[in-house]
Amino acid sequence: MIEEQVILVDEQDNKVGLMPKMEAHEKALLHRAFSVFVFNDKNQLMLQQRAKGKYHSPLLWTNTCCSHQRDGETNIEAGKRRLQEEMGFTCELEEVFSFIYKAPFDNGLTEHEYDHVMIGKFNDEPSINKEEVEAYKWMTLKEVKNDMEQYPQHYTAWFKIIFEKSYDKIAKFELSNNA
Repeated sequence: MIEEQVILVDEQDNKVGLMPKMEAHEKALLHRAFSVFVFNDKNQLMLQQRAKGKYHSPLLWTNTCCSHQRDGETNIEAGKRRLQEEMGFTCELEEVFSFIYKAPFDNGLTEHEYDHVMIGKFNDEPSINKEEVEAYKWMTLKEVKNDMEQYPQHYTAWFKIIFEKSYDKIAKFELSNNA
């Protein structure tokens, strides 16, 4: 099996090359990524618990799905592809903002990502891929925020960063979802 490549980028998200995913994480090089947040009509966010076999952050809770774009793939195409692969469904996605973050892990790897955040709406139950996802649950943003403050060790590093930096932007979608 050929290792997946990530798209290396500069701080303006311009492609500067390709590299195997693991090597980019070992070298902490900036690369393109995305995070998907899916809400239902009750203004609840679908969270996923990462599978226990993941090479980092196993069994931690995080946003609906996240991954890396493939060369030549748009952010929306990548988000829909990975949503189907991990959660077993797709929905319309809208890119709402992007930001750069860096998060080192205990295993020596580092996520250094230019992260494109997308939001979607879905009102059914997912059909999770057990190789990728251990479990899922629906929570309001306020419930997530309170739980994250009480149990930060239960959440992925990037999800905590997104929440801290972008809570207001994500909450705007939740409010507009009420209209």
